[in-house]
This record gives sequence, structure tokens and C-alpha cells, in this order.
Amino acid sequence: MRIPWSKVNWLNSSFLIGTLVLTITAVPAYLWYFGLGLFQVALFACFFAATGLSITLGYHRLFSHLTFRARWPVRMFTLLFGAAAFENSVVCWASDHRRHHKFVDDHDDPYDITKGFFHAHIGWILFKLEPEPPYDNVADLLKDRLVRWQHRFYFLIAVLVGFVVPTLLGLAWGGWRDALGAFLIAGVARVVLVQHMTFCINSLCHTIGRRPYSTRCTARDSWIMALFTFGEGYHNFHHEFQHDYRNGVKPWHFDPTKWGIWLLRQMGLADQLRRVADEKILLAEIAEQQRRLAAQLEARRGHNFEAVRHFLHTAQERLHQARVNWESRKEEYLRAAERKIESSRERLAELEREFREATAHLRAAIQHWRDTHQLVQAQLA
Repeated sequence: MRIPWSKVNWLNSSFLIGTLVLTITAVPAYLWYFGLGLFQVALFACFFAATGLSITLGYHRLFSHLTFRARWPVRMFTLLFGAAAFENSVVCWASDHRRHHKFVDDHDDPYDITKGFFHAHIGWILFKLEPEPPYDNVADLLKDRLVRWQHRFYFLIAVLVGFVVPTLLGLAWGGWRDALGAFLIAGVARVVLVQHMTFCINSLCHTIGRRPYSTRCTARDSWIMALFTFGEGYHNFHHEFQHDYRNGVKPWHFDPTKWGIWLLRQMGLADQLRRVADEKILLAEIAEQQRRLAAQLEARRGHNFEAVRHFLHTAQERLHQARVNWESRKEEYLRAAERKIESSRERLAELEREFREATAHLRAAIQHWRDTHQLVQAQLA
């Protein structure tokens, strides 16, 4: 493969390659000569969690998608340790990520998976984007003085928090040997692992896994990837419902970032957690199941499945009507709730009752569709 040297981003490439080389050479050498103590393990774990969660909870769900609102100590913490991940300022990061969602799998997607796994994982960082895209999609973030401060002094903050602080902690703990170990393990190796954790979301989470909510883009749900990315592996759900503070929406999904946001709310450090209605999530799942079932029936067009098609059509019609009614009642109720002064208490209570009834009818229609779906699947087996 011929490398376009004129387009290489030498600063990014030097840092990414240099830290990787140190991780696979200097870190093993240090461990060989000095061993691995509990202090180094604990320091690495603390900095890995702090920087990793500052990316997933802070850069991603707080700043890029505004899925919740956080008090200034949370914003400050995630800005400091997010910078220590050496993934650029939150302004740059959020701008790239918002373009990714707007143009996913398209030419204007910064880490477009259709350009290849390497490009999506790291290639887009190693090579210059021409022309450099403007920050015209993060005007809301630039209103925050803490964000502007971090953007201005990003490199200094990154070096101090990411490398200097762990080195000084090591020096205070046990002298130059622990300082060197802290720099290499909690500094350099930790940066490499956190960065590639993020890169895997852009590459592997668009390559492996299931698409239970939508096949409109390549994003996929993978519980395996969730284990290594603080819950970001449920990427198909995230692309379908990007403003939900959860990625792992099911109770059994491993999503430490979601749990962290919930804990911050319990502590009074976060509020206005945004989440999609359960019914809307169920409907997205059903729409995808309907698409797959229709494809199965189409593939067996020559067989006599008229009765099956009739049952399925009836269930779909019932679900469609229930959904339309639910959306109408929900919109009417929410509109009235926002204008309490104009709506009498009795009228508001009536609209709430109608919305609850519509929700119950929708859930009944969803269950009926599921029963019908199981019946059809049994017939096709």
C-alpha cells in the first residue's frame, strides 16, 4: 500500500505510534526489572477509570449528546481527565462525533466504516482531513466557559493531568522507580488502552454484533464490546436513540457509564436525565423484526402461507392503530402539561387518564403482535 506522506498528520502519528512503542517495549522492560506492585496497579486502575469515564460519560453522553445536565464539579472533572485521554479537546471531539451521527456511513462521516476498518479505527486520525471541518455544530458547548478554557489550554492540561500527576504521585510514593513506573503504566500504557477503547467503538462496534433496533446504519450492539468500553458497546441502540443517557437499555446490560450518571443524580450532581419511552424502544425492535419477517415470507412466496399472512397483517394493523393513538394522546397530554396555566386541573387529569389508557392499549397490541410473531415463526420453521 502506498502511503500518502503529504497527508500524514505528523503530530498525531508521532504521539500514537510513540506511546504504542513505549507500551510494548519500555513497559515490559520496567516490569521485568522492577516488578509490578499494588501501588502501580491501583494507580493505573484509577487513571484508566477516570479518563475512560470522562470520555464516555463526559465527552460523549454529557457534552456531545446532552443526555443529562451536570453540575460544574462533574463538568470540570470530565474536562480535566478527558483531556488526559489525549483525544483532543471536548470541542473537537464533540464536533467530530456529531458529524459522525449526522453523516454516519457517508463520506462526511469522520470515521466512516465504509472506508475500511483501519480508517474507522485510527486512520482518520493519522491522516489530515482536508479541508479541516469548522466547529459550526458545537455553538452550544462554546457558551460554557469551562469548555472554552479546556479548549484553549487542552495540551497543557493533557500533559499535566495525564503524565505529570501520576509521575509525581509515584515519586511521592516510592522515589524515582515508582515515578518511572507510574509514568509508563498509569501514564503511557493507560493512554494507549483508553484511546484504543474509544477507537474500537468507531470500528468494531460498526463491524460485529447485532442490529435489533435499526439496519439503517452499520452500528451494532455487542455485549462483548460493552465489557471493554464502559458500556458503549450497545451501539445500535445508541445510534437509534442518541439522546438517551443509557446505551445498555436492558436491566441486564453492562453499562457502567449509565450507572455512573444515575449515581451522580442520586448525589445531586446531575439532573434532567433524558430517556426514550419504553414503548418507543419496543416499537423500534418490532419494526426491525417485521422487516426480517417480511423478508422471510417473501423468500417463501411460492408456499401457501395466506393464513399466516392474514394473522400477521391483522396484528400489524392493530399495532399501527394503537401506536397512532398513543402518539396522539402523548403529544396532547405533554402539550397541556407544559401549559398548566391554560389547562384546568380536571382537563389535565382527563388527558393523563386518556394517555394511560392509550399506553395500556399499545402494550396490549405489542403483546398481541409478539404472540402472532411467535406463531408465524413456528409456521415458517
